[in-house]
Amino acid sequence: MNIICATLNAKYIHTNIAIRYLKAYASPEYDVQLAEYTIKDPILNIVTDLLQKSPEIIGFSCYIWNIEETIKVIRMIKKINPSITIIVGGPEVTYDVTDWMTEVKEFDFIVIGEGEQTFKQLLAELEGSKSFESVPGIAYRLDGKIKINPQRNKLDLKELPSPFRFAEDIPHLGKRVTYIETSRGCPFSCQFCLSSIEVGVRYFDREKVKEDIRYLMDNGAKTIKFVDRTFNISRSYAMEMFRFLIDEHRPGTVFQFEITADIMRPEVIEFLNKEAPAGLFRFEIGVQSTNDFTNELVMRKQNFEKLKRTVTMVKEGGKIDQHLDLIAGLPEEDYSSFKKTFNDVFAMRPEELQLGFLKMLRGTGLRLRAKDQDYIYMDHSPYEILGNNVLPFSDIIRIKQVEDVLEKYWNDHRMNQTVEYLVTKVFETPFDFFQEFGAYWEKQGWSRIGHQLEDLFRRLHQFLSERGMKDMSIIEGLMKYDYLAGKNQKPRKPWWELDKDKHERSALYKEIMDSGIFSEQISLNEKDLYKHTVIEEISFDLNNYLLTGEIEKVPSVLLIHFDPSLNASKAYSCTKKQLKPA
Repeated sequence: MNIICATLNAKYIHTNIAIRYLKAYASPEYDVQLAEYTIKDPILNIVTDLLQKSPEIIGFSCYIWNIEETIKVIRMIKKINPSITIIVGGPEVTYDVTDWMTEVKEFDFIVIGEGEQTFKQLLAELEGSKSFESVPGIAYRLDGKIKINPQRNKLDLKELPSPFRFAEDIPHLGKRVTYIETSRGCPFSCQFCLSSIEVGVRYFDREKVKEDIRYLMDNGAKTIKFVDRTFNISRSYAMEMFRFLIDEHRPGTVFQFEITADIMRPEVIEFLNKEAPAGLFRFEIGVQSTNDFTNELVMRKQNFEKLKRTVTMVKEGGKIDQHLDLIAGLPEEDYSSFKKTFNDVFAMRPEELQLGFLKMLRGTGLRLRAKDQDYIYMDHSPYEILGNNVLPFSDIIRIKQVEDVLEKYWNDHRMNQTVEYLVTKVFETPFDFFQEFGAYWEKQGWSRIGHQLEDLFRRLHQFLSERGMKDMSIIEGLMKYDYLAGKNQKPRKPWWELDKDKHERSALYKEIMDSGIFSEQISLNEKDLYKHTVIEEISFDLNNYLLTGEIEKVPSVLLIHFDPSLNASKAYSCTKKQLKPA
C-alpha cells in the first residue's frame, strides 16, 4: 500500500512529531511517506502535491490551528479520487467523535487518542480482512452507521521507536524547530487544558531520549523544544536532564521547556544560574491568572508567591529567557481582575509576556460546563470565547487592543528603555499604558496595516504627543536611544526630524573631538567619526538614568558608534558640561 501521513503546520519552521511516531511505529511492515505543509499554503497546491504521490491511504494529524484547512484538503481529495482512504487523528478529532463523523462524511476513520499502535493495526486490517471491529480506538462506518471502538490501554512509552532517525529530516534540522517529548500526561487538572484528561504521567526511556538528543545535535538541530506538559514535575529527572544538556550541548543549540514555576526549588535555579551557559535554555511558564478564586474554579493549583520567587531568581541569573503566558476569559475573572493579573505578572518583567484568550477545547471540563458561567464561544476552531457572565465581548475587544501593542512594543524589545519609563514614571500601571495606546492604535486603523520599525516609533510619538505628555523631551531622548542603540548599521533616515543643520552638527562633533571624552572607547579619525557615528543632543543625563532610573535634567550628548567590522553598535553618552574644557 502507498501510505502518506500528512499535516498542515502553523508555520514552516514547525515540525510535527506525531506523524513521525506513526511512521516509526509502522515500520518495517509499512513504509509510510511524510508530507508536511502549512496552513498558509494554497489548498490546491497541497492537494496537487499529495495526489501526485499516488496514495491509497492518507492520514492527517489534526489540531485546532489546522482542522479547517485540513477538512478543505480532504474534501477536495475525495472529490477527485473517492477511492483514497482518509484517516484522521490528533487532539482536535479525538473528542466529539460522533459529531465529527457526522459532519465530515469524507472522514473514513478517526484514530482516537494515542495513535501509534492503533494506526498500525488499522493499516493491517485495511490491507487484510478489513475486520475493523477488532481495532481498538477507532471510529468508522459500517452499513451506514457510525461505529466507535473503545480505546486500548496506554502504551509503554519505553517501547516506542525513535521518531528522529529519518534521513529526509536531516537537511531541515538546522532551519526548523524540533519537538521532543520525555513524558506524556500531566499531574494537574486544569479544566481548560486537554492534558488534564489523561490521568498520571508516563516517561520515555531516559537513555533513549539522550541518544536522540545527541543524534539531533550531531545532525545540526539548533532549536529543540520539549513538549512535556510539566518538564520539572520530577526534580531528580529534571536535574539529570539539565545536567546532561549542559554537559553535552553543541554551540548554538537552544532548548525550550514548559515548566511549572511554583514547584521549582531554589537549589535547582541556583544550579542553572551557576552552570548553564547563557542562552542555552528558555522557559515557558503558564501563569494564566493570579486570581485565586478563578484558579480554584478551573482546578488549577498555583502558589503565585513561589512562582514569583522562581521567575525573579531566574531573571537575576541572567542566563535563561522566560516566556510567561496569561489567559483572558477564565471563569469569574472580569476586566478589572484581568488588569490586576496583567500587572502582577508584568511586574516581573518577563522577556516575553503572551496574552492569550480562552479557547473552549473539545473534551475539556470548561467546555462541558460552559453554561455554568454563560460562556459563548466560536463554533469553529479555535473555539475562542466571545464572552461570559463577567466578561462581555466589549471587554474582550479592549483586552485584544492590549495584546496588539504588547506584542509590538514589549515582546519584540524594540523600545525597552522607553516602555520602562512610560510604565513606571508616566502611566499609573503598565496595563493602563498598553490599554490606552492599544485603543488609540485601533482608532487610527493601524491594526489593519503593516509597519516598518520607523513607523512604530512615529506612532508611539504621535500617541504621546496628542496625549499632551509632560516632559516629552525625556521620552523623545529615550526613544532616540532605543532606536539607535538597537540598530547594527547606521540608519539612512531616522524616524524623527533632525533639528540641527550640517554646520551645527559639525560644531558638536568638534566639541567631542576637542574634549577627548570618548577617545579611549572610540579610536576613530575625524573622517570615520563622521562616517560611522550618529550624534544627538538630549535633555537629560542618560548615563545617570540607565544606572539609577532617576532623571536628572542636564543637557547631554548621545553618540552611537556603528562598527562595520562587527556589524554592531555601541552607545556613549556624556553631559554637555563634560564636553567643556575645565
